[in-house]
Amino acid sequence: MLVSRKGQKNSVKVAKYVPKLSEAKQLEAEQKKNVLILVENLVEREEATFKMIIDCLYDVGSVNLINKKFRFRPLNKMMKLVARLSKRGFRTVAIYWVKKNSPEIITDFLIGKVRF
Repeated sequence: MLVSRKGQKNSVKVAKYVPKLSEAKQLEAEQKKNVLILVENLVEREEATFKMIIDCLYDVGSVNLINKKFRFRPLNKMMKLVARLSKRGFRTVAIYWVKKNSPEIITDFLIGKVRF
């Protein structure tokens, strides 16, 4: 507070600087939110499709990894059996991860494609 010559107290107002988003940035943020909601709905609605994609990727990836790491034939066959048995548990964890993380990843990817 400042004291004036007459003994009156004058308060000083300090304006806090709050940057405002430009109209284009606001539109981009709003549209990003809309795309995120749409992708989340897509993941929920097409859960069976995502399960099939995960199964295909798991099958190909596990066989490739086992063939690369285990060249000894009996051990290779045993590891493929273990991979088949662990598929259900992997799918459960993968679906949880996909539902939680993929909408944000897909949205960021799509927004990145339209930025110049």
